[in-house]
Amino acid sequence: MWVPIGAEPQAPQVASRNVREATGWTKPLQYAVAGWYALQGIYAVSLPFVMAGPMADYANQIIQRNAELNPNVAPPPADFLAIMTTAITWGLAIGAAVGVAISVVAIIGALKRWTWIFYVVLILLGLQTVSFPFTLISAFSTSALNPVKLPVILIASSVALGFPAIALFVWMLLAAIKRGPWGMKRVA
Repeated sequence: MWVPIGAEPQAPQVASRNVREATGWTKPLQYAVAGWYALQGIYAVSLPFVMAGPMADYANQIIQRNAELNPNVAPPPADFLAIMTTAITWGLAIGAAVGVAISVVAIIGALKRWTWIFYVVLILLGLQTVSFPFTLISAFSTSALNPVKLPVILIASSVALGFPAIALFVWMLLAAIKRGPWGMKRVA
């Protein structure tokens, strides 16, 4: 930076940032979100083990139904079901890895109070809250909307996890409206 001779260099002007200070809501909200996403990470890891069998059974039912409806069409190769089962398993494993990665980022972001993570988590919980009635409907009815027969443990856990998700969404929404992200107040 050029400074004329005889003039003293001045400190660069720094724009004032919005500074927030923690309130009584901040730590509990952080820990609740971190705990929620730890639970979601465990849930994501369990899905391939719980879903692989029912998805393979569903693929087998589709193959059998197509063979019944189209008897003149040559059946798929003998190892087709094994290939489909492997593809389903890999797809579920990749989905679990993505779920765990999202959970890890959410936990780190909650503990570090990243503002953008607060809003991402708020949106994800909002989507889960909006979809909860459909979870209830699919849990207590059998229809064409739910062609895969899911294990009872998966249905029960989906319904059971919906209630704390709704409560956490409402809490985060109230914190954002009343105080700000992570329940922190703005300091002037």
